[in-house]
Amino acid sequence: MGERQEFGDDILKKLEALSDKYAAMGQDLSAYLDGLLYADYLTYWDYINLDTLLSLQHPITPFPDESIFIVYHQITELYFKLALHELEQVNTAAPADATAILKRVNRVNRYFEALTHSFQIMVDGMDQDQFLKFRMSLLPASGFQSAQYRKIEIRSTTFNRLLNEGHRDPNEGYQPGDIRSLYPHIYWKAGAVELASGKKTLTLRQFEVKYDQDLLELAENTFEVNLRSLWQALPPEEHTDELKQALRWLDVNVNINWPLSHYKSAVRYLQRNPEDIAATGGTNWQKYLPPRFQKRIFYPELWNADELNEWGKGWVEKEIFGRG
Repeated sequence: MGERQEFGDDILKKLEALSDKYAAMGQDLSAYLDGLLYADYLTYWDYINLDTLLSLQHPITPFPDESIFIVYHQITELYFKLALHELEQVNTAAPADATAILKRVNRVNRYFEALTHSFQIMVDGMDQDQFLKFRMSLLPASGFQSAQYRKIEIRSTTFNRLLNEGHRDPNEGYQPGDIRSLYPHIYWKAGAVELASGKKTLTLRQFEVKYDQDLLELAENTFEVNLRSLWQALPPEEHTDELKQALRWLDVNVNINWPLSHYKSAVRYLQRNPEDIAATGGTNWQKYLPPRFQKRIFYPELWNADELNEWGKGWVEKEIFGRG
């Protein structure tokens, strides 16, 4: 047993401070001390709800590698939650300053770097034959339906930058009241249409019913406080090279490295010549995932003309085709 400690002045001062704190709230310190006296010691597994966490994987087929698929996507969503935690704090900071923005952006970058590096689990970590079989039981569910990823995009840039390419520059001066009329032109809607008919897939229709209203309200509420707007509103002296580089890296992480990691996985599992296998949501992944087609760019003012023109091409040539 540990030795009984005598109450020194430091302990008495802390008790007095606690008494003042609870008195200010109309609470009785002795009651809280009773609670502390009878409470059990906290354990690691209870604090992080480990048993619950480990019980959240429910494969729907007998193929063992489906569990890998589920766990990795759950890990992905937890990293998205961490990224949103940082972006929400940027969006609600008043007034924003370059130092605070830089700190949060660096954290988001680290989360996406971890995700991109770990995606090799999806590229080489599952048996291909198992994947091609159990994936058919997932229809029409798709990673396309990750609302957290859409929220990261909305919080990271002005709404016009998320529209199909031809609608971006013409709507640079959009206002909050324009968002609902612009929403049908958001880029991801074009990524979930039936390959044959061009109609919306069930994947997209499910997503719209569940999330459209929330995403529209988020875009309206972050009109002035999305990351690009906050960056543009900073005084020129706060446009530091360090912040510019962090924002450029965020652009690369979210709009090049992350989608191309998915593209590499799709090539690994779905590429078949002369025919390609459609993704589970019926999306044309060959056109939807490569950044050189979508050219999603949060901060175009931070890139020169050659960089914008070559957006995403170098990664594809190196990682997919082994060139360079």
